[in-house]
Amino acid sequence: MIRLFRSKILLSLFLVITVLLIGVLGYRYIAEFTWLDALYMTIITVTTVGFAEVQPLDTDAKIFTILLIVASVFIIAFALSIITEYLLSRNSLQILKKKKVENMINNLDKHVIVCGYGRNGMQAVERLRAYKKPFVVIEKDREVIEKFEDGLLFIEGDANEDETLKDAGVHRAQYLITALPDDAANLFVVLSARQLNKSLFIISRASHINTQKKLLLAGADKVIMPDKIGGDHMASLVVIPDLITFMDQLSIEGEHTTNLEEVAIEDFESELNCSSLRDLDLRRKTGCTIIGYITPDGDYIINPEADLQLQPKSKVIVLGKPEQIRKLNQMFNIT
Repeated sequence: MIRLFRSKILLSLFLVITVLLIGVLGYRYIAEFTWLDALYMTIITVTTVGFAEVQPLDTDAKIFTILLIVASVFIIAFALSIITEYLLSRNSLQILKKKKVENMINNLDKHVIVCGYGRNGMQAVERLRAYKKPFVVIEKDREVIEKFEDGLLFIEGDANEDETLKDAGVHRAQYLITALPDDAANLFVVLSARQLNKSLFIISRASHINTQKKLLLAGADKVIMPDKIGGDHMASLVVIPDLITFMDQLSIEGEHTTNLEEVAIEDFESELNCSSLRDLDLRRKTGCTIIGYITPDGDYIINPEADLQLQPKSKVIVLGKPEQIRKLNQMFNIT
């Protein structure tokens, strides 16, 4: 549609310029005006302003003026109609697009809200897209939205405002990631989001160690310090390079390339007779190895014993090749 309007606008512009050229040439050679007088007569004739003629016109000049007025009226009217239609349609498209985004967000449930589409926010979105996790991004910079909006659900606004969070479906969301560059802004987002949704799992970015405790007190469940993580990782590559490189090979980039997976015990509901990790027997069934266990209280057990008793609302961490992880998900219908 935009291309169609562009071609129509170029056509109308070409016709207007053509009329002006014909008018100037006509008055120059038919009425024998000077170039400046010819341009003046053409402008006042085409625009129908009714100013006085430069000098009396003879019969040929009068006939030419009549034809020029008739032609210019139709051409100018055509150009104005195209421009008006373009402006109205563009506004309509923006309204329809905004309405479509609102409807899509209203249909989201247990989704992720990402506040800020900077460096960290963009990385979070890439990981969420890899796992096909539904999400919506809150960003107040219009230029950023226009640059990256294809295929993403954006809300233009300030994440510190309650109305913006409500527009993003904070009451129905399961997670919120606030990755704003300013710690104070992240603190306000955490406070607002926690008040609006008590069960929301909030992950916040922090730049300073002093802010970490404040964010946790404000209601954040997890606080991430990208600079600290990056520094620790680089130092570890010096101290234990092979181990860190091996850990990097445990890809968790997407649902089809992952080597690690966390599975809720409730997902094994088909295994009704299983009371321990040994009973699950995932190694024989899928090739995956259980390397961790998370209790209902959130305690982590590394390399758990085979006789460990399974508890409701607990989780297991499994390790395997991508095809083994896919077999595990397919066998127990894990999504």
